[in-house]
Amino acid sequence: MKRTVGIGIQSFDKIIEENYFYIDKTNFIKEWWESGDDVTLMTRPRRFGKSLNMSMLNSFFSLDYKDRGALFEGLAIWKEEKYRELQGTYPVINLSFARIKETDYKKTKSKIYEVLRNEYIKYSYIRDSEVLTDADRETFDSVLSKNMEETDATSALYQLSGFLCRYYGKKVIILLDEYDTPMQESYVNGFWDELVSFTRSLFNSTFKTNPWLERGIMTGITRVSKESIFSDLNNPKVVTTTSDEYATAFGFTEEEVFAALEEYGYGGQKEDVKHWYDGFIFGEQKDIYNPWSILNFLDTGKIGTYWANTSSNSLLGKLIREGDEEIKELFGILLKGESIRCPIDEQIVYDQLDDDPDAVWSLLLASGYLKVLSVDEKVAGRSQMYELSLTNAEVLDMFYDMVRGWFKCSGRNYNGFIKALLAGNIKEMNVYMNHVALKTFSYFDTGKDASMSGTPEKFYHGFVLGLVVDLAEEYVITSNRESGLGRYDVVIEPKKADGDAFILEFKVQDKEEESTLAETVAAAHAQIEEKQYEAALLARGIREEKIHKYGFAFQGKKVLIG
Repeated sequence: MKRTVGIGIQSFDKIIEENYFYIDKTNFIKEWWESGDDVTLMTRPRRFGKSLNMSMLNSFFSLDYKDRGALFEGLAIWKEEKYRELQGTYPVINLSFARIKETDYKKTKSKIYEVLRNEYIKYSYIRDSEVLTDADRETFDSVLSKNMEETDATSALYQLSGFLCRYYGKKVIILLDEYDTPMQESYVNGFWDELVSFTRSLFNSTFKTNPWLERGIMTGITRVSKESIFSDLNNPKVVTTTSDEYATAFGFTEEEVFAALEEYGYGGQKEDVKHWYDGFIFGEQKDIYNPWSILNFLDTGKIGTYWANTSSNSLLGKLIREGDEEIKELFGILLKGESIRCPIDEQIVYDQLDDDPDAVWSLLLASGYLKVLSVDEKVAGRSQMYELSLTNAEVLDMFYDMVRGWFKCSGRNYNGFIKALLAGNIKEMNVYMNHVALKTFSYFDTGKDASMSGTPEKFYHGFVLGLVVDLAEEYVITSNRESGLGRYDVVIEPKKADGDAFILEFKVQDKEEESTLAETVAAAHAQIEEKQYEAALLARGIREEKIHKYGFAFQGKKVLIG
């Protein structure tokens, strides 16, 4: 009988006790314990089993599960007597910041206080024990208080570790899941600096100056830079998507996926499942699948964008949409199924994301949207270059939808513009483009140091990405490439023989040289001819009469095409 597929269940004991579908990841317990690392920071993309594995660790080590070793019977970890004796023998502080997604610092801090307070409530039975002094009880009550002070909050886990160690006569294990969720929200909502100071103090007292800590582990999506919040920690073991450690502990291997497909009667769909959901690479381990999509496929038997649609991806969308020319050009290359080369720094410095284009690719890699195809050898004095591509078909489909969403505020007019362009209807092109530009110009600006002079460039590159998405099946879209004697803005080349090709040149009106937009359009056409932008198309056998040339003139939010 097939096991029931439970969607979104993050409780290890519930999955085991109710016999839901589960792939054995208990070897992670042994690998982590035998590493000997005091503090481990694990980063993996969302929905990759981080919370379930943390629940598994809690079920294995916590004294709350002292007489529940049956949960692990039949699983890999239970084959060794040493680990049977270890199960249920430690006081464990088990926390998660996954729900802390507030839009201001005060509310975020309040939510963190709530998480800390709940852990104290869980252990409230030790408050009146003989091992605590009256001063200890005052500290205990200060955390339970609705008016908790920030200094009490930042030392709360440190103090609780001491209370538990004295009560049980054993050092504690601390599990902190999704540690970086509040950090991401603070960047998006503009209170990064405030939260960094608080978080640094909390982590310092919890993981560095804590003599009652046996082991600690934090999970998250990103490795927030050491300078931001980990500067006081003594070299925690950091395991990212490029590390070899724990490579198969999060996510499903191809062997595991194919076995599951056979179990549920989907063995004939292995290639489709591989095309859509394979592609994640952790260290040297290739062919990792995201669990969320596999579980949903096993449940429905249908291919879909399950994992890619489980969050709004608002931060990534914002960084790409408002990014500079280089970011949009490289992103366009990725959308065409090609690879890019850029440096990667796995330490995400959130407050530099606006100013460091390379940080965008680091965040995309950490989040699972990119995979590493190759890495250049390290050369002194030079950044190490990574070859990157989109992870799989599901990720590509998600980004296609994201780009289309950028133009939703203009209704159906963006598609209308493309139809008019292909039909050569200049009048309709102008009507549609002015509507699209009016609705979306400010959307492509950053909102930071915004100026109308920079907006046309941001809009233009976003517009090109829209062309890539909507014309990809029948045309090859290239941007800012050399042809003839210069670099053109956009070339739309047909994939079919004898199809029409298009050259688009964008110019912002220079009022010192052009008194009207019509003159700017003429200047764009003159540049197309002078630089011989059609040369590459002619060389590929496209007849001159099939090459259509358009100049786009911008003045503020006004556009003239001719």
